[in-house]
Amino acid sequence: MSTEPDDDLTTIRVDQFFPHPPAKVWRALTDPELLVRWQMPGAEDFRLEVGHRYRMTSVPRPNARFSGVVEVRVLAYDIERMLSVRWADADPANPADWTITWTLEHEGRGTRLFLVHEGFDPDDPAQLMARKIMDGGWRGHVLPALGQTLEQLR
Repeated sequence: MSTEPDDDLTTIRVDQFFPHPPAKVWRALTDPELLVRWQMPGAEDFRLEVGHRYRMTSVPRPNARFSGVVEVRVLAYDIERMLSVRWADADPANPADWTITWTLEHEGRGTRLFLVHEGFDPDDPAQLMARKIMDGGWRGHVLPALGQTLEQLR
């Protein structure tokens, strides 16, 4: 997993190699029964359909002005190559409104997965806190959980 510090305070960028083919990684990114294993509760309502909306829940983070409920909308996809979704806080008083894009690239005997989480306001202390929390979450929890999910698949 890339661990280089990122000076762009508007975006989180992470890439990780998984020793699995792109089709398997894509399945873990888009199969609702698998998504719920490594993303937030509510991911089981995902559908690979542009415009589809669903909700996921997490721990509220008042210091980051995050209610704990994320409204998700599928923005775009290219099968086994890219998935882009919008995450917005369900509480309109909170500033969270981000785009998360997953890009898959075949690499050797596996897949390099790139995550770009963008839309943070570097002038908002709550957004900077959200970026810090989410950067740690992607690297320390979500991507390792995705890796475990992939290992469990046949």
